[in-house]
Amino acid sequence: VQLQASGGGLVQTGGSLRLSCAVSGRSFRNYAVSWFRQAPGKEREFVAGTFRSSTNTYYADSVKGRFTISRDSAKNTVYLQMNSLKSEDTAVYYCAVGVSTILSSVRQESSYNYWGQGTLVTVSS
Repeated sequence: VQLQASGGGLVQTGGSLRLSCAVSGRSFRNYAVSWFRQAPGKEREFVAGTFRSSTNTYYADSVKGRFTISRDSAKNTVYLQMNSLKSEDTAVYYCAVGVSTILSSVRQESSYNYWGQGTLVTVSS
């Protein structure tokens, strides 16, 4: 399984970006697919997640109401729409696939098997 993240860049406070994560090598239909991020000097943290073929989505409190995660099974791609961006959203964003992730561990980094290379999002004021 390979993940290719894209869509990062420089944006002003209040702006929007859409990240994409193309998954190849295996259909992600039955897997958890999520986004994490790592800001400078901080640990990697959960941002948003999806679980298998469920339409339910999960978000960190810090992004709830501003970010939206979605899956396109036909394209085997996961998106992260980020609106109302803040300076504290500046980070490298990673997509991840969990083959045997259980629902209760969707937010846990350790439950994911495959990771993309990361895409940098910089929010400037």
